[in-house]
Amino acid sequence: MASAAEQLASNLNFSTFAKAEDLKKRLWFTLAALLVYRLGTHIPLPGLNPQAYAHAFQGQAGGILGLFNMFSGGAVQRMAIFALGIMPYISASIIVQLMTSVVPALENLKKEGEQGRKIINQYTRYGTVILGALQAYGIAVGLESGNGLVVDPGLFFRISTVLTLLGGTMFLMWLGEQITSRGIGNGISLIIFAGIAAGLPSALAGTLELGRTGALSTTLILAVIVVAIGVIGVIVFVERAQRRLLIQYPKRQVGNRMFQGDTSHLPLKLNTSGVIPAIFASSLLLLPATIAGFANTTAMPAWATSIVAALGHGRPLYMVLYAALIAFFAFFYTAIVFNPKDTADNLKKHGGFIPGIRPGERTAEYIDYVLTRITVLGAIYLVFVCILPEILVSQTGIPLSLGGTSLLIVVSVTLDTVAQIQGHLIAQQYEGLIKKSKLRGGKRGR
Repeated sequence: MASAAEQLASNLNFSTFAKAEDLKKRLWFTLAALLVYRLGTHIPLPGLNPQAYAHAFQGQAGGILGLFNMFSGGAVQRMAIFALGIMPYISASIIVQLMTSVVPALENLKKEGEQGRKIINQYTRYGTVILGALQAYGIAVGLESGNGLVVDPGLFFRISTVLTLLGGTMFLMWLGEQITSRGIGNGISLIIFAGIAAGLPSALAGTLELGRTGALSTTLILAVIVVAIGVIGVIVFVERAQRRLLIQYPKRQVGNRMFQGDTSHLPLKLNTSGVIPAIFASSLLLLPATIAGFANTTAMPAWATSIVAALGHGRPLYMVLYAALIAFFAFFYTAIVFNPKDTADNLKKHGGFIPGIRPGERTAEYIDYVLTRITVLGAIYLVFVCILPEILVSQTGIPLSLGGTSLLIVVSVTLDTVAQIQGHLIAQQYEGLIKKSKLRGGKRGR
């Protein structure tokens, strides 16, 4: 039997959307915020020589710098005020979340609910400022070490660069929080999504141009398109996949009447962590190599040069670390967002139980056992989806925007956003049904 939510979802139509005024306001706010972000990626950093910078970037576009440019929506290619993007915030989030599992004080804050979450978010913002300032200063020094990239190098250029790039990152962090609270979807994910989606048309055009000039064969281009479509299909299928645990509620007596026990399901997503592992893994790999493309490699120590070279996009070490970090964050983030013990306690509090499993600790162990098994499959899926197209991209020279990480982010964020829109529409229709029932009840009372 379909649930009430599923029945409401099947009845959604355009008239429901037309009546959802709050949803339309949220959608317009989200679109306006993303438009502001896209405009900011075209405002250049002051003090640069545009021609010299464009020439220097072309030599590094296929490496780690090109991957960073993809996440920033092309801002690195133009060295815009949003060149740092949202990556310092994501890196700070990784560090703070790791520390909540190690530092008892932070772990206690996490258990305090909404108030504790606000304090942890504030620590994340402080971490963003520190990481953003360090990365911005590194970029300023790297740009000055380039041949003719800066018009007037010196202390003033470094200070202005740090303030501009750090200000751009903090603005994006604030903008993402505003989208989350006043718009639709997760603001940070949507900002990354907008940057990647903006580069997809040019990436597709660049691939076709490579085919026209003979750099890529028609067969290879068709194979890439087939692989991309296949990857999208796998992402859609797995992101919707669930392992449903049967939950049963005992019979209850109200007065002289005995009510039959209800049954429901506890849905466990195959990929509970979503797109976060791919974003976290990419940001960690980008962190040590943010300014490597502009640094003077002849002045770097031999060991640093070797590390930078080994971490180049498509290199074996990069792929191995990328796969390992994706698998690690798949388990780590799942453990953060889903607590089997809390779920088991809530079931016990409301009288629910899994048939054949004793309520309480045994239920928590069983949920953790099932969750671990499906997370293994989810981690394998994430590694496969992210690594296979990345190998194809690195071996053929196809633009990075058609890689597995970008496709995973675009499809996953789209599915999540559509699900939130559908949730708002269901809530709107449900409120309408309640109002109608109250009106009918009032008329009958008269």
